[in-house]
Amino acid sequence: MENKKFIFNFTPTGMIPTKEMTPHIPITPDEIVNQVSEVADLGINMVHLHARDPITGEPTYKKEVYAEIIRGIRNKFKDLILCVSTSGRTFSEFEKRSECLTLEGELKPDFGSLTLSSLNFNNVASISTPQMIQALAREMLKRGIRPELEAFDVGMINYAKYLIEKKLIHPPYYFNLILGNIACAQANLLNLGLMINELPTDSIWSVGGVGRFQLPMNAASLVAGGGVRIGLEDNIWFDDDRTRLVTNRELLERVLSIAHALGRVPYSAKEARELLGVTSV
Repeated sequence: MENKKFIFNFTPTGMIPTKEMTPHIPITPDEIVNQVSEVADLGINMVHLHARDPITGEPTYKKEVYAEIIRGIRNKFKDLILCVSTSGRTFSEFEKRSECLTLEGELKPDFGSLTLSSLNFNNVASISTPQMIQALAREMLKRGIRPELEAFDVGMINYAKYLIEKKLIHPPYYFNLILGNIACAQANLLNLGLMINELPTDSIWSVGGVGRFQLPMNAASLVAGGGVRIGLEDNIWFDDDRTRLVTNRELLERVLSIAHALGRVPYSAKEARELLGVTSV
């Protein structure tokens, strides 16, 4: 492990958790902004945002909702790197998936998520055709928005290399490696090591784990010199036995204590911007 600093990527909401599942999940723009504010002192430098309909709580692609979230965060934390979701789990049309990328000026996101293939979750498929992935990559490139490359297995990393060959993405490349999903790379050191080994040159990477695999995959990444993706998006429980629901702050505090034990600290938001090639707002 050479790098003492790391990307601390906070994923507060996601598309699945509801208030019925956990009262701690932030749904409305105000709730999301407030939870970002409540954990900012822990050193987060990046926030992976999902928008929800403030009334129904269902995932939404509407740029007006993203605008409210981004405005609220940037009014308080101008340097935080903000990533919006272009997920295909709920919406299939390019116009809907890319709408959040059309925000401009001070509301323009720094990153847009780019899942590098279709995949199956426990009960639903997330469809990203080659044509859709390339169209989203082109839209981000045109608008000066960086892609947050989401890889759930080695094949997705290989597809990123294909996008590099087509000059649709440019270095430095930021990857979220997500392990433990039922139909993708399982959460063990062999799979994680293989994925890291297959990353293209000039890659910066964070690791997340689905459900109970979040903590061990975060810890393994910190040991290996990577960053972490962490939040209620991927895990709502404090313990493997699911006896206690966890808050976003508790998740972040726990992984930060591991980082500190390893002598590692998060990059400042300004340092992370420079590392990832993101211009200031």
